[in-house]
Amino acid sequence: MSLLSVQWQGFGWCMMLCLIVFLLVCLGKLLAAGYRTLFKKLPPEPPSIPEKKAEPVYYLVERKKKRPKRTYAEPKEINFR
Repeated sequence: MSLLSVQWQGFGWCMMLCLIVFLLVCLGKLLAAGYRTLFKKLPPEPPSIPEKKAEPVYYLVERKKKRPKRTYAEPKEINFR
């Protein structure tokens, strides 16, 4: 029975070691990113552009045209040969 407890102790130490290494790697990455941005200059602010007044929009609308009434001409005579 004592052999099983030794195996669980080894598993616990292995998990503890993995957790510590994971935390150290994450901390190293955060420190590297912070060091890179430490000496970086911010881009200058672009000059503010004064706002222009909105120009009015005019819509050109064409009125509906009435159809002219149909006027029929006198019938033409057709000659068949």
